[in-house]
Amino acid sequence: MVYVFLANGFEEIEAITPVDIMRRAGLSVLTVAVGSGGGRVVTGSHGIPVTADIGIDDVRIDDMEAVVLPGGQPGTDNLSASADVRRAVLAAYEKGAVIGAICAAPSIFGSLGLLAGRRAVSFSAYTGELKGAVVENAPVVVDGKIVTAKAAGFTLDFGHALVASILGKDKADETVDRARDGYRCLPVLLKIIASDDTVDRARDGYRA
Repeated sequence: MVYVFLANGFEEIEAITPVDIMRRAGLSVLTVAVGSGGGRVVTGSHGIPVTADIGIDDVRIDDMEAVVLPGGQPGTDNLSASADVRRAVLAAYEKGAVIGAICAAPSIFGSLGLLAGRRAVSFSAYTGELKGAVVENAPVVVDGKIVTAKAAGFTLDFGHALVASILGKDKADETVDRARDGYRCLPVLLKIIASDDTVDRARDGYRA
């Protein structure tokens, strides 16, 4: 099972896109409500309410294939403040499951001491919180079972890396290629539907 943790203020695209890609690949994925007063409705940083599949008390350590943390604020701070989330991340790491985080959320891995000597990336404002990491400037960085991604503009890449880490690159390539209907140049598509400034912010200035 892949658990994707959602706290109020999460970045919607950083959660929903990877969930979509992983489910397309055939993975069992559950979204998990964190700190929502026992309810399952969690509101994203842009005011979009999402009903999570389960509450945090329903997470099972024994069947974890991966734990995924979307970024966004105050979502990342709310995830970091949850002892249950921190325990789940540590449990996944210790059992050799995949752990993934995007944008601000890799800072949680840093605070848990999981990035020492590891290659990682985050939104530029949070690179100082990747304690001990070898920080790279790339859309997605995979180091062993740790998957980190830079920003909201790279959620499809993040989903691809998560699937590749669990099911292999061939399955990830096949899944994302189907999602793009064979189209290979997503940056051009993004420029059609959004301004350059909007896309640039979503990519945290990354141009390659």
